[in-house]
Amino acid sequence: MTDFMPLDGWDHVEMWVGNAKQAAFFYEQAFGFTQTAYAGPETGVRDRASYVLEQGEIRFVVTSAMREDHEIAHHSTRHGDGVRDIALAVPDATDAYRQAVQRGARGVIEPHTVEDEFGRVELSAIGTYGDTIHSFVNRKGYEGPYLPGYKSVSPNGPTNAGVGLLAVDHCVGNVELGRMDHWVEFYERVMGFTEMLHFSDEAISTEYSALMSKVMSDGQGKIKFPINEPAEGKRKSQIEEYLEFYGGPGVQHVAMTTSNIVETVEALKERGIGFLETPETYYEDVGDRVGEIDESWDDLRRLRILADRDDDGYLLQIFTKTAQDRPTLFFEVIERHGARGFGDGNFKALFEAIEREQALRGNL
Repeated sequence: MTDFMPLDGWDHVEMWVGNAKQAAFFYEQAFGFTQTAYAGPETGVRDRASYVLEQGEIRFVVTSAMREDHEIAHHSTRHGDGVRDIALAVPDATDAYRQAVQRGARGVIEPHTVEDEFGRVELSAIGTYGDTIHSFVNRKGYEGPYLPGYKSVSPNGPTNAGVGLLAVDHCVGNVELGRMDHWVEFYERVMGFTEMLHFSDEAISTEYSALMSKVMSDGQGKIKFPINEPAEGKRKSQIEEYLEFYGGPGVQHVAMTTSNIVETVEALKERGIGFLETPETYYEDVGDRVGEIDESWDDLRRLRILADRDDDGYLLQIFTKTAQDRPTLFFEVIERHGARGFGDGNFKALFEAIEREQALRGNL
């Protein structure tokens, strides 16, 4: 069958935040990103300031509003710092938009072209869960720093060497109870995705709470969108806590790959990033469950890195604590050795670690 929605990969993830200058400094200093471009009053953009941050193939954009009556300011007030746009690189942004809209997607930004002396970029966008959107970006042939209207930024001081983060692996969305299947069907119908994995509330649960999750993927396996919804439990689940503090559905976490998770996590810890704590008991049997790996189990235990195996290989992963005061957006670092899954053998340990943080906040 012809792929009606061909995707070239991730283009960028844009976060709308309360203070983009400080957020950019955080992602530079804590996560090892390098600022590469900027748009704001100094470049002729009067209503916002945006900082482009890159590491490996990852491109983050952090944007804040200049005035209180701006859409970005309203988003920041309602949601706190959060992901606004999971932007996808496409060969044709006009066709991608038309294909999506005729299949029932809500159009947000109609196809248009922006250009400067470096070339042209074709853009469009559709709405998805909550206030999250997907931009379609065709920047083939564009030689500029990011988009027209942005200027290149030279690093102040030594160039940031990064911490070994390479690419976006997946972006996870949290939606309301009973809405997971709606968005699964949306990605199937609108973007031609297929369901890659399904985790029931029996698979992801503790004594107190549970969630259900389905993983949607494009035909090439480049783009992966797990979608979570809460399940009935004795107490408030982590997904319900997210929905309450975010003010509705949104991106729960962004997973980024590395080729050496031990070195990456050591570097992130040195820079002050906090991670969820895995209990010592987890490491008593993980070696028997996962089998032989190239890394040292002593290193994984010391850094509290999780391990799992599926039919295709194994993976290593760890999750940061939330990246802002609200218990909403966080990040995952993942190293894959053939494994295509998402660490379902670690779900219980992860879920319990998040619940411990939730209990400290008085929200369990």
